[in-house]
Amino acid sequence: MEFSHKSVLLNEVLENLMIQPDGIYVDGTLGGAGHSYEIAKRLSDKGRLIGIDQDADAIAAATKRLEPVKDKVTIVRSNYKDMKQVLNDLGITKVNGILLDLGVSSYQLDEAERGFTYREDAPLDMRMDQRQTLTAKEIVNHYSEQELFHIIRDYGEDGFAKNIAKHIVLAREKQEIETTFQLNEIIKAAIPMKVRATGGHPSKRTFQAIRIECNKELEVLKDTLNEMIDLLDDKGRIAVITFHSLEDRIVKNIFKDAKDPCKCPKTFPVCMCGQVSKGEVITRKPILPSEEELEENKRSKSSKLRVFERRIKE
Repeated sequence: MEFSHKSVLLNEVLENLMIQPDGIYVDGTLGGAGHSYEIAKRLSDKGRLIGIDQDADAIAAATKRLEPVKDKVTIVRSNYKDMKQVLNDLGITKVNGILLDLGVSSYQLDEAERGFTYREDAPLDMRMDQRQTLTAKEIVNHYSEQELFHIIRDYGEDGFAKNIAKHIVLAREKQEIETTFQLNEIIKAAIPMKVRATGGHPSKRTFQAIRIECNKELEVLKDTLNEMIDLLDDKGRIAVITFHSLEDRIVKNIFKDAKDPCKCPKTFPVCMCGQVSKGEVITRKPILPSEEELEENKRSKSSKLRVFERRIKE
């Protein structure tokens, strides 16, 4: 199957990364390489693009897509949480720009057997990196009711989290839950019919929650965003595209703290904690897709772009 993926907020990303032809850029979520291809096209022979992805299918598709610009590109199969190590291994200490396009690629959703989508019957998998052992099936069948409740409430923001967790546990006592459609039926039974009639697909939030837990998406983002800001050279920029409020909140808060890390009480006349600003938040409000893009690419609907610029004080 073709790894087709319409790049979300493509023009806005290119504009905000302010690409320097001789610069070094990192795409930490390479996917089908739509963004990366356009970045690499704008680089000179001295410029460099490093593409990182943990998904073997993405690596294969991106390698093919980037063939015309391959002399400027290095592709690494890894998780963006290891970006610093990946760059170290390549002898790179500072970069001019970083892009993260978070969430699931169109390919992962469309490839039914990956188990990301509730619209096709498939084994419960949801691993972005198929080398890892934890799967959605493992979470659904072995996490405690309390753990399931917390995941669905916190990562899925579902008001029926308690009832869904209870129904999952009751169902798995009778037989192991193995497929997406089995899970769909259990979730459906846990949500009142009148809510199901108006609230979109009943499984959407729970599937999102299990996927986030399976791939530790929020922890990875929270633990590494600051480190990525530190990898930027002076005036270098990091652009992050998020697809739900949990990710967006993390990015917004980390960018805000990077700009103003002072922890002193507001009553202090001068800063005593010695925390130094790392730079400027370029996007006071997130950049949203245009009406035109929303019409062309339905999956851009919930996307938001936030950008931070590193300022290194001498």
